[in-house]
Amino acid sequence: MRAYNTEIISVGTELLLGHITNTDARDISEMLSKIGINVKYHTVVGDNPERLRACVQTAKGRADIIITTGGLGPTCDDLTKQVLAEAFGLPLVRNEDEVRGLYDYIRNRRVFTQNNFSQAMLPEGCTVFHNLWGTAPGCAFTAEGKTVIMMPGPPVECVPMFRAYGIPYLRALSDEEIVSHSVRIFGIGESTVDDMFADEMNSMVNPTMAPYAKECDCLLQITAKAASEAEAEAMMAPVISHVRERLGDYVYGMDVECLEEAVFPLLKERGLTFAAAESCTGGEIAKRMTDIPGASAVFVGGAVVYTNEAKARLLDLDPDMIEEKGAVSFEVAKALAERVREKTGADIGIGVTGLAGPDGDGVHEVGTVYVSMAVEGRTFVRSLSLGPKRTRSFIRRMSGNHAYDMMRRWLTGLEVELRP
Repeated sequence: MRAYNTEIISVGTELLLGHITNTDARDISEMLSKIGINVKYHTVVGDNPERLRACVQTAKGRADIIITTGGLGPTCDDLTKQVLAEAFGLPLVRNEDEVRGLYDYIRNRRVFTQNNFSQAMLPEGCTVFHNLWGTAPGCAFTAEGKTVIMMPGPPVECVPMFRAYGIPYLRALSDEEIVSHSVRIFGIGESTVDDMFADEMNSMVNPTMAPYAKECDCLLQITAKAASEAEAEAMMAPVISHVRERLGDYVYGMDVECLEEAVFPLLKERGLTFAAAESCTGGEIAKRMTDIPGASAVFVGGAVVYTNEAKARLLDLDPDMIEEKGAVSFEVAKALAERVREKTGADIGIGVTGLAGPDGDGVHEVGTVYVSMAVEGRTFVRSLSLGPKRTRSFIRRMSGNHAYDMMRRWLTGLEVELRP
């Protein structure tokens, strides 16, 4: 497959005003990276036909693939289809299948108005992407040597539609198969990973390898293209093996999105359960696990014990011990894990206490966190200094990552303690 350059044009004044975050471009870019398609430009433009026309003309001059999100709805400011069709000399025609689909969808959900039918006006000859998640269909066409894909703006529609329709459409541009795997890493950062593999990455052509930073972990994306999926997999196999060997126990999984996705099957396979007592994380550890279907097989429950009174009342921690040692302490973290395990009957107890900011406690700086794990006969505690300038969301997520990493390591027979 030749190297296609892609531009994503996100349409919507609400994006420019900061009312919503442009997650569509991020999510589409991530999906495209996994099939070896380069995204060169992200453009955001308001609901203005003249400015949108200018953006499309610029994209035509520098991109092989133009992907738009937003502006496909029924209101007067939804102009993406009109502008893109005009730019490529295509008339908009009424798609009767989409008219029937729109009528069936809308009449069962809301007041029916005639302007909804405008969503069924699509560029002549396009491939229609029926919207199973909303009303506005997406579409794709090739004209003037460019491939154009239009997607609705709401992320709950855009992301599954692009995965279901956009990716297969783009794959069909070539007879070659592009296969990608992500090696997920926790405990070292993107810069360290890059330093470890820089020489190899710079010399690789096919397969290729690239590091990507996430908020609290990172990954190595390994991609190969070949005549068949089996050939691509065979090309990547020695690279993946080499990477995993060098990174060792920093690798927490393959093709998973987060640490809890890696921990869930480990718990389930061994028939083990866990419970969590959370202070500064405010229930994030529980929320992350219960986002996974079937989590009740491994997650018993827990408690958000944000105040000292809640720690004492709900988990029977000694108020004098809390007062003496401080809520943010090794001793309190240890007790949280042990007591929640004891109270719930879980095999593993997790405890977290710390300072997520913006204020300290007069003793510790913001970013001081203790994460604990109690198992039969032993309790582990990690002391973390995550940095006083970090955001609350970062400190909470990173603390949760450490909790899941401790479970992962214990479940796989690895050393649980932090390295020096």
